Amino acid sequence: MKDLSSAQIRQMFLDFFESKDHLVVPAKSLIPENDPSLLWINSGVATLKKYFDGTVVPPKPRLTNAQKAIRTNDIENVGHTARHHTLFEMMGNFSIGDYFKEEVIPWAWELLTSPDWYGLDKEKLYVTVYPKDKESRAIWEKTDLPAGHIYEVEDNFWDIGEGPSGPDSEIFYDRGPAFADLPADDPEMYPGGENERYLEIWNIVFSQFNHLPGLTDNSTYPELPHKNIDTGMGLERLVSVFQNGRTNFDTDLFLPIIHKTETLADGYHYDQSQDTEANVSFKVIADHIRAISFAIADGAKPSNEGRGYVIRRLLRRAVLHGQKLGIQGNFLSQLVQPVVDTLAVFYPELADKQGEIERTILAEEKRFNKTLKAGLALLDQVIVEAKAAGRTVLAGEDAFKLSDTYGFPVELTEEQAAEAGMTVDLPGFEAALQAQKDRARAARAKGPAMGVQNAVLTDLTVPSTYVGWTTTAVQDAKIVAIVANDAEGLSVLTDHVPAGQVAWLVFDQTPFYAEMGGQVADFGTVKDGSGQVLATVTDVQTGPNGQHIHTVEALADLHVDAVVQLAVDLERHHAVSLNHTATHLLDQALRNIVGGDVHQQGSLVEPEYLRFDFNHEGPLDQKTINAIQDEVNEQIAKNLPITWAELPIEEAKKQDAVAVFDDKYGDTVRIVRIGDYNQEFDGGTHAQTTAELGLFRIVSEGGTGAGIRRIEAMTSLPALTRFEAEQQTLAAVADQLKVANLLAVKDRVSELQQAFKQQQQELTSLQGQLASLKTQEMLQQAEDLNGLKVVIAQVKVAAAEELRQMADAWRAAGSANVLVLAAAIGDRVNLLVAADKTANDAGVKAGAVVKAMAKTVGGGGGGRPDLAQAGGKDQAQIPAALQQAREILAAI
Repeated sequence: MKDLSSAQIRQMFLDFFESKDHLVVPAKSLIPENDPSLLWINSGVATLKKYFDGTVVPPKPRLTNAQKAIRTNDIENVGHTARHHTLFEMMGNFSIGDYFKEEVIPWAWELLTSPDWYGLDKEKLYVTVYPKDKESRAIWEKTDLPAGHIYEVEDNFWDIGEGPSGPDSEIFYDRGPAFADLPADDPEMYPGGENERYLEIWNIVFSQFNHLPGLTDNSTYPELPHKNIDTGMGLERLVSVFQNGRTNFDTDLFLPIIHKTETLADGYHYDQSQDTEANVSFKVIADHIRAISFAIADGAKPSNEGRGYVIRRLLRRAVLHGQKLGIQGNFLSQLVQPVVDTLAVFYPELADKQGEIERTILAEEKRFNKTLKAGLALLDQVIVEAKAAGRTVLAGEDAFKLSDTYGFPVELTEEQAAEAGMTVDLPGFEAALQAQKDRARAARAKGPAMGVQNAVLTDLTVPSTYVGWTTTAVQDAKIVAIVANDAEGLSVLTDHVPAGQVAWLVFDQTPFYAEMGGQVADFGTVKDGSGQVLATVTDVQTGPNGQHIHTVEALADLHVDAVVQLAVDLERHHAVSLNHTATHLLDQALRNIVGGDVHQQGSLVEPEYLRFDFNHEGPLDQKTINAIQDEVNEQIAKNLPITWAELPIEEAKKQDAVAVFDDKYGDTVRIVRIGDYNQEFDGGTHAQTTAELGLFRIVSEGGTGAGIRRIEAMTSLPALTRFEAEQQTLAAVADQLKVANLLAVKDRVSELQQAFKQQQQELTSLQGQLASLKTQEMLQQAEDLNGLKVVIAQVKVAAAEELRQMADAWRAAGSANVLVLAAAIGDRVNLLVAADKTANDAGVKAGAVVKAMAKTVGGGGGGRPDLAQAGGKDQAQIPAALQQAREILAAI
């Protein structure tokens, strides 16, 4: 067998299919673009969805790629099996309506067995086919695949519900008897069975049928208008074959990371010859640091939801496994270097963002170490409370809270509970976890999944030219295509559309801008030669073949070949153009003032306002916001000219223009220049000079997720209206403060704040004195419970702060061990429990006691073992809650 590295294996795959006239598609970000149906790119074909469903016509019908992907649906298996990963690489070749079985099967055999390519032993290769797919079997039999190496498997039909489907053929490699984990006569010991000897290395899907709603028998599925090929070869699996790795981890993709981890572990070493508990931890860490590094490089940041939650969960699992290896302190950021060394040759973004990856990981790891301590404290409290209630099983909801809020793995919760002689309600934990997953899934926008090709739009090749760069009206546009829904609701080409119906229109030339890059589409009208309005344009999108597809509401009958007048809504168009120019000015001002690695993460350009997302840790202070706003307004005042030019992509890259989302650009790009201040790759409409914007006003700045900030702003008349409204509000405040000069409002407010602060201090002092007197009275009524002096009382106070002051007075007096207070404040119940060290040593945990009381009064709360507070709403149950506290303390 050839001695190949993972990099050589990956490159050889791409080179082979490039020799078969395939376009090599660069690996895309793990964060899906314009696809809310996916949390992560989870397969090699996911980034090509727009080509398969007909939304966009591919630059070439033959494509190949090596794509990073993330799946976390079975994260608990990572490290325990030979091939489970969160991040993996999938290599594939794809045909969009071009070649099919006759070509792809011989190519697969050539790549795998030819001495010029992989050169694998033919005797070790096996294939499976769908029993009804006689065509694929016959083609395999034409190769020199050894006799008896074809298996028919009923499961070899790719079908994920409505949409494209078809038979598939899987290729297996026989790793030999040494890898057999089942007896030779076991029914699963065959290529395609659940065993370790026969390793699946490639799957070829023949996507030829359309699974329509209501159909359950795949023999009745109609054929797709264009048959496709979709293949997937797992790089990690194939590398384990060439490098004779017992598992995927025993290869050059993981071992450098594992060996670095060994240098940090306290006496633990990775053993490639057998499975050990330490091995599991080494594998989990190596797997997770790869996924974390790639995700951060692609712009995701740790958080409590969505992709950020996945990163946070992976990082915390890795930290826990580091502790199992005796690693103390923060260590994960040190493992980024071997990830970069291993993969940056093909994925340069890892090296480009290495510093950011390491900083993000280190900050998150430090945060978790603090959270971990808090989680342990809460777990201790939960155990005490359960024991006090006579339970031997920790509630699943409590275990989930520890996991969800504190990042506390349920496995660790089980271990700690076992030490206390308790178990964990795992079904209850799983139920709470599933409920959270369901909520998260429901919260994500339900965008289109891998759909069936819209043959109408895909096959629509009539030429259409956008002329909106130079005009907003066309007097002699011809309707070259009309797409409308037929009686069954299916899109069809038609030669006319009647009044009152909504349809898609394509013109031979159009001034209407199609929605793109965050800028909304133009609206407007379609008129006849006399000026009568025939239709209103309510949306414009780019079709698969690049034409602008106009959504219109027909007010009169429209016919193909009719010559019409097109007019863009100038007021809307101008307002959008001004706001688009403002996003460029804002982008540049952020780079100049905030600096660092600030770059655009998204935008929305509407007529009334603009929205701009950018990466930055933490909020911008008001001084910075003012500086950004001032700089943009300064450029507006300079009346800078705005020009544009179309250049070949390679020449444009030499212009040092700002480029965002590189994969959106074609061979020719448009560069927009704003004087000498800014130049960017751009496909939108703009003002002619900056002075047209008149005024720029930042309305808000806030966060949308970990590491992502959002600025909303206005220009022109909306900005002026906003400014005037703010001025009028300030004038009203000045009037109430009896201040004649608006500039004096700030000083007057400061004076009032200082006076209020003084009065608060005086009030607090008086309340403290009163609390001390009340506490002295209560201490005289302390009762003895299990050798502890305990004060249990309902008190009258005006605010919860007075309860804390009484606790301070109790602690200062030092004459009682436990203080339990309840008060009715307004329509609420406030509870406080405090315990000294003697009580804590005796097993009293204030948090556990107050939490039990809170449930009685219909509320919740908690806190530390020495001081805890809670609230509720049922004031009638205060006596019962106090009695419950007395019983808990008596039982300890």
